Amino acid sequence: MSVIHAIILGILQGITEFLPVSSFGHLCAVQHLMGGTRGSGVLFEVMLHIGTMAALILFLWKDIRKIGIELIGMILDLIGNANIFLYNRRTGKNLTYARIVTGTYRKLTALLVVSTIPTMLIGYQCKRLVVRTAASHMFSGIGLLLTGVILLVVDYSSINGNKGTREANYGDAMWMGICQGVSVFPGISRLGLTMSAGLFCGMSRKFAVKYSLLMSIPAVIGAFIVEMGEFTSVSMTVGRGFTYVLGMLIAGVTGYLVIRFMVNFVNQIKLRYFAFYCFAAGIIALAVNYI
Repeated sequence: MSVIHAIILGILQGITEFLPVSSFGHLCAVQHLMGGTRGSGVLFEVMLHIGTMAALILFLWKDIRKIGIELIGMILDLIGNANIFLYNRRTGKNLTYARIVTGTYRKLTALLVVSTIPTMLIGYQCKRLVVRTAASHMFSGIGLLLTGVILLVVDYSSINGNKGTREANYGDAMWMGICQGVSVFPGISRLGLTMSAGLFCGMSRKFAVKYSLLMSIPAVIGAFIVEMGEFTSVSMTVGRGFTYVLGMLIAGVTGYLVIRFMVNFVNQIKLRYFAFYCFAAGIIALAVNYI
C-alpha cells in the first residue's frame, strides 16, 4: 500500500464512519479498485477506526469523562459489596449493600457494558470469516444492499420513540450489541444497524445515534487489541507500518473536522436517502465483482 492510498483511505474513513453507509464496505471496495492488497488481516481498517475513534472521543469528551468516572465508581462499589458479602458470611450480620446503578450516567455506563459483551463475542468468533468476506466485492455489495433494506424499512415504518438513558433497558442494550457484532462484515453499516435497532426498541433518534457512537468505542479498542499482534508478524515492514499509522492520523484529522456536521446530518435527514445511496453503492460493488 502506497502513502497516497493510505491518505485516500484515511479521508474516506473519516467521512463515512459517521454516516450509516458502512465505512468498512467502502474501504474494502476502494482498496480493490486501487489494486491494493489488504495486508495483515483487518489491521489497517482497525487502525483507521482508531483514528476516527479519537475524533469521536474529542467530540463526546464530556460524556466519556463522566462515563469513565462512573465506571470506576461502579467497580469500587462492586469490590465494596464483595467485601460486605464476605463480612456478612463471616460474622452473620446483614450489612446493606451499595446500590451499583444510580443516576443517569451510571445507567448509561451499565447499558454500554451490556452492549459490549455480545459485540466482543461475535466479533472475535467471526474474525476469520470477516477476513475472507472482505476480500470480495460481492460480500461488500450484498452487505450494502442489506443495509439499504434495513434503513428503508426503518424510514417507512415512521418509528417515533422517546426512550432516553433512563427509559432504555438492558434488553435494548443487548440487541444493539448483537447488531454491532454482526456489523463487522463489510457493507453492513455499524451505525445504520445499531441505530435502526435502537429506533425499533423505542429510542429517540438523537439518543439512538449518540448511543451507537458511544458503544463503538469499546468495540474498536477490543478489535485493536486483537489485531495489534499483526505488527510483529513477518509480513509487517517499517514502510507498511508507517503507511498504516499515516492512514490512522489522516482518518482522525478528517473525522475531527467533519464529525459535528455528519452527526447533525444523520439526525436530521431521512434515512431513505442513505438507503438509496447504499443500494447504488451495493449494485456498483456487485457489478465490479463480475466484470
